Amino acid sequence: MSTRKKKNKKAAALDQEAIDRLVISQSDDESAWEAAIRVKRSKPASLSIPGELAARAAFLARLHREAGVDKWVERVLRERVELEEVAFTEAKKRLAS
Repeated sequence: MSTRKKKNKKAAALDQEAIDRLVISQSDDESAWEAAIRVKRSKPASLSIPGELAARAAFLARLHREAGVDKWVERVLRERVELEEVAFTEAKKRLAS
C-alpha cells in the first residue's frame, strides 16, 4: 500500500473520530436533531414461473439442501442481482473513462 493511501485512510479515520465526537456531544441536545424519519419495509412480491421451471428449481433446492424452494430461489436471485449490479457499475465506469 502506498504512503498516500495510508495517509488517506488515517485522515478518513480521524474524520470519522471527529464525526463521532460531534454526534456524541450533540446526543442529548434535542435541537441538534432533525425530525425522525419513518421507514417502512417494502412488501414482498410474488412471482409466477412456469411449472417445468418450478420443478427444476425444486430439484436444485433439494440438491443444495435448502429449507424450501422459495428460499433457494431467493438466494439465487439475490446473488444474480448482486452480480448484475457489479457488472453494471463496472460498465458505467468504463464508459465514463
